Amino acid sequence: MPVYRLPQDQYIFPPTHHAEEDGLLAIGGDLNPDRLVRAYLLGIFPWFSPGEPILWWYLSPRCVLKTTEVRLHKSMRSHLRKSRWSITADTAFEQVMLACAKIERNDQDGTWIGQEMLDAYVKLHELGIAHSIEIWDGDKLIGGLYGLAFAKMFCGESMFAKRSNASKMALIALCKFIESQFSIKFIDCQQETPHLLHMGAEMMSDDDFQNILATNKGERVLQSNWSREFYTWLSDRGKDWWK
Repeated sequence: MPVYRLPQDQYIFPPTHHAEEDGLLAIGGDLNPDRLVRAYLLGIFPWFSPGEPILWWYLSPRCVLKTTEVRLHKSMRSHLRKSRWSITADTAFEQVMLACAKIERNDQDGTWIGQEMLDAYVKLHELGIAHSIEIWDGDKLIGGLYGLAFAKMFCGESMFAKRSNASKMALIALCKFIESQFSIKFIDCQQETPHLLHMGAEMMSDDDFQNILATNKGERVLQSNWSREFYTWLSDRGKDWWK
């Protein structure tokens, strides 16, 4: 299959079944918010190194986490019962992205979160489409994640942890919150990792993933800042928010 070059003046993508075996679908275009939203609603996402042309991907099978099936292992339950860390949402979005960019990962050389990506997703955050969950030890940001929320799905982008269990705590909080408040049942994890599989993610066939995407067609894209709603939700749930 040829790799498509996207036009600058139209927010269109080739059919996803035209993706290469490794998932590469298209090259070029820009990171305009309208193009990004359209891409994610089709299951397509950008992933490229700083200084490279923009590359667009569609991976199949897909790594997906059902929000009601996130795993709380015995050791994690014990940690959550004892933890004095605090959790917020949408209070430090850019800080979370920067931390995700800087964290060292065993399976990666460098980062794909360059200035172009940072600017684009901060814009999506300002529009109320991109969101972050933050884990704090006092005033120190020690873990978190960010991604995009749509009608029936959250598209996870990246997470980081400076302390053991911090990213797990952020993921559990995200699952509990978006399922409770928005009835979002699925997180598109994009790429398979041992960490995500340990937390309950599974590989999903293209047909099943396309069925999830179909539920978003015609639905209104969620646009809001979560900080106040998350604070209220967390306060109402109390110390046992994770149960």
